[in-house]
Formats: sequence, C-alpha cells, structure tokens
Amino acid sequence: MSYEKVLKAHKIVIGTKQTVKALKEGNVQELLVASDAETKLTAIVVQEANLKQIPIQYVDSMKKLGRSCGIEVGAAAVAIIR
Repeated sequence: MSYEKVLKAHKIVIGTKQTVKALKEGNVQELLVASDAETKLTAIVVQEANLKQIPIQYVDSMKKLGRSCGIEVGAAAVAIIR
C-alpha cells in the first residue's frame, strides 16, 4: 500500500508547494496524491509530475496520508525523495 511507502521512505516532502518545488528540482522518485483533495490544489502537482515522468500513486485519504507522514493534519500531496 502507498501509505507504507511513506513510512519506509528515508526522505519525504509534504504539501503541494514543497512538492512542486522538489519536482522542478528533479529530486522526486514518486508522488502520492490524496484522491479526496481538491483538484485545484493537486492539479499543478500532477501536471508537473507528468511532465517529469514521475510515477503517481493515488491514495484515498488526505488524513491518512498526513498521519503516515507523522503530521496531525491532512496532506494533499507527498513526494518521496531520491
């Protein structure tokens, strides 16, 4: 499951703004996007990942994604860093 990937990752970036920055820098191995996040928030992240040909995994819950990152709030996008 994708949540487990986050738990096992050595380094992650949480949030759409930071994820877009990491994507532009070419540091992202894989992108996780919460399906219940607003499309207007995740669209730019998904677009950038597609341009860079980075694999995208969709998860069902922002809240669960945030918890798997060790934060108390939901996360719309998380990047696993190389």
